[in-house]
Amino acid sequence: MTTIMGEGEHRYRVDMEWAKLPEGWSFHDVAAVAVDSKDQVYVFNRGQHPMIIFDRDGNFLRAWGEGLFSRPHGLHIAADDTLFCTDDGDHTLRQCTPDGKVLMTIGIPGNPSDYMSGEPFHRCTHSAQSPEGDIYVSDGYGNARVHKYSPDGKLLFSWGEPGTDPGQFNIPHNICCDADGWVYVADRENHRVQVFDGKGRYETQWNNMHRPCGICMSCAGETLFYVGELGPGMNVNRNMPNVGPRLSILKGDGTALARLGALPAGEGPARFLAPHGLATDRHGDIYVGEVSFTNQRNMGEEPPADLPTLRKLVKETA
Repeated sequence: MTTIMGEGEHRYRVDMEWAKLPEGWSFHDVAAVAVDSKDQVYVFNRGQHPMIIFDRDGNFLRAWGEGLFSRPHGLHIAADDTLFCTDDGDHTLRQCTPDGKVLMTIGIPGNPSDYMSGEPFHRCTHSAQSPEGDIYVSDGYGNARVHKYSPDGKLLFSWGEPGTDPGQFNIPHNICCDADGWVYVADRENHRVQVFDGKGRYETQWNNMHRPCGICMSCAGETLFYVGELGPGMNVNRNMPNVGPRLSILKGDGTALARLGALPAGEGPARFLAPHGLATDRHGDIYVGEVSFTNQRNMGEEPPADLPTLRKLVKETA
């Protein structure tokens, strides 16, 4: 049976079986997804094969990263199709070719900075690039900071500190940058996205969300943002209505256009467990990666082996 999420201009057909994995392979948790200029889809996951690449139809192309990554977390693809892979397990950001050759490593593998010191990195989470090619890194679980690097990996400056005021962070979990140079930070446990200019100066914030986990912009020529929101983290409010887990589609000013995902959380095609990594392609389709296994264990449950961790939402045309 076909499952449709959303309505009006934001209707999507859910394809849970899109990715055709080789026999015996699994994703475990899909931490991040990204799409290159050829509409090839890169799935950064915590299984035995960390980076798995598919064509737009979900056919397996290749895989790499075995033995390289400790705990995949964030993925960004640059204009030249190189990949920036954020590994919060060994506190690094690696720039790689589409075939997995490491071009640059920022951070010292396995050597985190002191907790909340503000120095890079302590469990960094994601990266983005400015229109000029500078690199922003959200940092992360053990810091409350955003770092800006030159294209060749030189630290330019950092901003942010722990807290709830504008410009402060409580788990800066994801980050993206638009064509005008504005920087959008998913400030997860403060339940907001904060917006900065390229110098780290606070501009505004979007508050109409719950634990924003993943954030990406449309690749289909529209100024739209897609935000994956986690559900409540405590048993006492786990089934609270209207707070997620869900996927929200927002205008450039943060106004919500659509909320996708039936509540409460669940394993079916109309429900999410933990939408963690998002990407769109030039056709308006959305790829959603979930850290379902981690989420269920954090809830005190032992997850079944067949939990969904990746789906494609195919844009329905009128």
